[in-house]
Amino acid sequence: MTDTGQNGHNPGRPPASRIRLVVSDMDGTILTPEKQVTRESIAAIQTLKKAGVPVCFVSSRPPGGMEMYFDALGVHTPYGALNGGTIFNADRTIRSRLSLDPEAVQDTLLMLKVHQIDAWLFRGHEWLVTNATGAYVEPEARAIRMTPTAVPSFNDYQQEVGKVTGASADYEALERQELEIGQLLQGRASVARSCKCFLDITPLNANKGYALRQLASFYNIPIEEVACIGDMNNDVPMLSIGGLSIAMGQAKPDVAAQAHFITASNSENGWAKAMEQFVLPRVAPLSDIAGKTVS
Repeated sequence: MTDTGQNGHNPGRPPASRIRLVVSDMDGTILTPEKQVTRESIAAIQTLKKAGVPVCFVSSRPPGGMEMYFDALGVHTPYGALNGGTIFNADRTIRSRLSLDPEAVQDTLLMLKVHQIDAWLFRGHEWLVTNATGAYVEPEARAIRMTPTAVPSFNDYQQEVGKVTGASADYEALERQELEIGQLLQGRASVARSCKCFLDITPLNANKGYALRQLASFYNIPIEEVACIGDMNNDVPMLSIGGLSIAMGQAKPDVAAQAHFITASNSENGWAKAMEQFVLPRVAPLSDIAGKTVS
C-alpha cells in the first residue's frame, strides 16, 4: 500500500486529521471485479457505523443498480446516482435532481452516432436504449438488475435526462470522445468515463464533487472532514476536494495524483484496507449532530 503524500491537485492541502463522513464510489472501489462485496468491507462499514461515521455511496449507476447492494452492505444512508446528479434519501425518494439541457443531449447523441457508439439515456428510474442487442446491454442489465426499455428513437425522450452513456468495446474511441464531447459540451455538461467501456455525460454540476457537497451538507459536515475513495476519471471531482482522498490501487496515474493516499486494488480488498489504515484512525463521532441517525 502506497502513501502518495499530499494531494497532487492541490499540494497545499494536507490530508484531514479528523473524519466524520465517508463518501465512496462503487464499481472498481468497494465492489470487486466480480461485482461483489467482501466480508472485510462489510465489517469496516460496521466499525465505522459503531463509531457514528456514516458511509454514503455515489455512482454512475442508476439508483436500482446501487440499491441492490445496500442491504448486504448494511447501509441505509442518502446516496448519489447517475454520477451524483440525482441525490436520493435513504427511503428512495428524490432529494435533489439535475437534468441535461435537451440541446446538450441532442449534440451528444449525434456525436455518439457519428462514431458508432451505442447511446443509452437515463431519466429518473428509466433506462432507455435504441439498440437492445448492443454488446453491453445484457451484461449491464444483469449487473444492475434492471431491464432497459427499447424505444425506436430518442426523439421524444430528451427532457429530464439525468445521464447519457456511450457504450463501446472500442476503448480508444471512448477515450477520444471523452475529449471531443468534453470540448463540445464545455460549460454545458460533465463528461467522463466511468470505466473503460462507458462514457458518461451528465449535467454540468452533476459530478461526484457536487454529490459529496450535497451529502456533507445533509450531515452538516464540512468537506474538510469527509473521506472519499474512488478509482476512475469521474471520481476526480470528489477526490480533488475531499478532506481525505484515497485512490484505489488500479487507478490510473492522473486519477491517483488527486489522492492523498493509494490503497490496494479492488481485487485485493483495497477498500477495507483503506478504511483500516487511513480512515478509522481519523474518525470522529457525529454525536454533535442533532436529529441525524447513522444507519
